[in-house]
Amino acid sequence: MRITVQRWTGLEIRALRDAGRHTLQDFAAKLGVSERMVSKWEAGGEKIAPRPVNQRALDTFLEACTPEEKARFAESIGLTVPTASTQEHSLSSAESPSNSSSETDIPVGDEHQVRHPIDGKLMALVEAGVFFSGADNEPVYVPGFYIDVFPTTNADYARFVAATDHKPPQHWENGEPSADLLNHPVVFVTWHDAAAYAQWSAKSLPTSHQWEKAARGTRGDIYPWGSQRTPAKVNCREHGIRSTTPVDCYASGVSPYGIYDMCGNTWEWCSTEPTPGRHELKGSAFTSPFLRCTPSTFNDASADMLDDDTGFRCITPAETMRALLSMQR
Repeated sequence: MRITVQRWTGLEIRALRDAGRHTLQDFAAKLGVSERMVSKWEAGGEKIAPRPVNQRALDTFLEACTPEEKARFAESIGLTVPTASTQEHSLSSAESPSNSSSETDIPVGDEHQVRHPIDGKLMALVEAGVFFSGADNEPVYVPGFYIDVFPTTNADYARFVAATDHKPPQHWENGEPSADLLNHPVVFVTWHDAAAYAQWSAKSLPTSHQWEKAARGTRGDIYPWGSQRTPAKVNCREHGIRSTTPVDCYASGVSPYGIYDMCGNTWEWCSTEPTPGRHELKGSAFTSPFLRCTPSTFNDASADMLDDDTGFRCITPAETMRALLSMQR
């Protein structure tokens, strides 16, 4: 069940907190606002509405709720829990059917977004230029490149496995991902597995600088969405989800280039090798405390490491992409 609140007021905010059975302190911390602000919203009822940035954070918070919490929320605000035949709800919420391949719902046609001609994934252009890297915001020049808008999903990786007979991840039953995880990031992949996928798709793994620029943009922001501390925008430890989420789940947490999941959900392999046999990991994961959910955070691991919170995405140099697309015309 997916519920979209068109305009949050204090009434829906209180219903959301009650549905998740959160204390005022816990709820405020996960939204990244003060307890006083939440109290003000709730006291104002339907007469008060948060700013757009907080409206988006509430959207993300609701999307990450469990089905039981969503059902309690829907009941609290007077919605009928949808059946399979239900197409729309009235009032302030609307139901939209889930889509295991939701990348097709992303508007395409912008010159900065293209679909890769080999693996079909949506990619966004990160223009050449300087960005501020690391905790010290050191200026670094990076040539232009395209990066996957979403992490590599189980569905993406299944096509690679079928085409190459590569060994599937250990948690797939009978060598195939379960249907409910097709749009989740693939995990239990080593750096070697990630590099093999990249080679098959005529891409490469990003350097740590490429990955960080795609996440932070060029202004030196701490997080993909800016510098405001908002845990509700990511799948991190504090939410208690304890597993991956669909790659399009946290729309309010996208980077300046429209890239999803650059904080939380899964760590992502990079090509950068700080010491022989080890490669950098970026992004943090659902196992990470929000304190570590900053794109500038350094982490690395053995190239042979695999875990339930580690995946990857790929890049293509801008010139290479232009050449690939011209061959398709």
